[in-house]
Amino acid sequence: MSDLITFDECATLGIERIHELYGAHVSRSQVALIGSFGFGRDLVDHAEGAWIHLVGGRRILDFTGGVGVLNHGHNHPRILAVRDRFRQEGRMEVHKNYFSPYVAALGHNLAALLPGDLNVSYFPNSGAEAVEGAVKLAYKYHGGRRGTVLHTDIAFHGKLLGAGSLTASPEIHFPFPEIPGTDSFAFGDLDSFTAALDRHRGSDGGCDVYAVVLEPFSASSLRECSPEFLREVRRICTELDVVLVFDEVYTGWGRTGELFHFMHHPGLVPDVLAMSKSFGGGKASISCYVAREPVFRKAYDNLADATLHSTTYYGFGEETATALEAVAVAVDEDFPGRAGRIGAQLGAGLSELVERHPRLVAGTRGRGALHGLLLRGGPQIPDRIRAALPGSFAKDPRALPKLLTAAVIAALYRDHGVLTYYGSNREIALIASPPLVAGPEEVDLFLTALDQVLAQGASRLLAGFVKEKVTA
Repeated sequence: MSDLITFDECATLGIERIHELYGAHVSRSQVALIGSFGFGRDLVDHAEGAWIHLVGGRRILDFTGGVGVLNHGHNHPRILAVRDRFRQEGRMEVHKNYFSPYVAALGHNLAALLPGDLNVSYFPNSGAEAVEGAVKLAYKYHGGRRGTVLHTDIAFHGKLLGAGSLTASPEIHFPFPEIPGTDSFAFGDLDSFTAALDRHRGSDGGCDVYAVVLEPFSASSLRECSPEFLREVRRICTELDVVLVFDEVYTGWGRTGELFHFMHHPGLVPDVLAMSKSFGGGKASISCYVAREPVFRKAYDNLADATLHSTTYYGFGEETATALEAVAVAVDEDFPGRAGRIGAQLGAGLSELVERHPRLVAGTRGRGALHGLLLRGGPQIPDRIRAALPGSFAKDPRALPKLLTAAVIAALYRDHGVLTYYGSNREIALIASPPLVAGPEEVDLFLTALDQVLAQGASRLLAGFVKEKVTA
């Protein structure tokens, strides 16, 4: 077995060898896609806070926030210290025959921080698992007597078969099999919501909807529901005994200026709250759904159903200990306040760029430390550039804004050492989602770099991106 690659040897692998291994054993298409950007040809040495340090010494400002995972930044010292102590002291990871003090404490702390009677928690691994667990809980709450779950027309709840059935983003373009009984309504549109409910009402007035799954703030489209809409949805769900699930997998732990986005609206409480991403402090893959006590008790709190929903890795020791500290850091360091300050600076700066570059930028929107810039579709892609693109991409109706945004991302990285990404849920948006440990200097660096990149204009940006792809 001498051909096995060891942990120590991983640090010596060059980018060409890594591309080769990815192509052979992971995905050749990932190599082609990510490898066309500068960051797909670089190797990371270490990371700290809002900064990534490459092999060779170059510093990169990480303005992706790990796509929601890194509210705490890279390698937060308090989280590293807890994980080090856990290992050094030989704490037990997981065993179903013993109760975990970390699970007990984490459940208590969530109940203490969340409003109302959101008191009962379950800890799987990913956001999609948390959403599926919440939907399954709602179905069991109704004893299987109802058969419909509603979601929005721009929903993004994950890519598993269940969560994917509730996702309405173009990112999932293949018709995978779906769970039965799904239906959608227009995001933030009360008339559309009530019409969806009416489609599933019987002649006797009975309701077949067991759950409504909703993102109060859609991180993939940078749109948020109005407080009036959310409160009326809550009122109707209470009236019809429909379980209301809020998906805050991305927006949790301070991202939009409150601990969870729905907490911008005092008195508003879902029946189930799903969270993940920064819940693990950037070091642990852990998620959670927190249920209102009456909902959970009715669904699962009896001896026959006590383990009806469970996984082997539920409550894994180091993961729950990490989340325990991640929650404490978010509270102690006032992540909601940090996001509010970042948002004020970011929102004002991006609005100024809309005015400075009207031919290229269509607008901006967002809240807290989650904003985006929308680039204009503009004219058709020049023939010389279209000829260099894959056929399927060139035929994409969103090809130009997607290509322009990718070109901006490439230029930010190549010329300014700033890492960003784009969202593609209907509109294409350049996402600014910095770690909440970023300071005003980092935000200013991003805004200055973006201003200089946009000043190049569409043609120059497109030509530079295609040239970079061709020479990659």
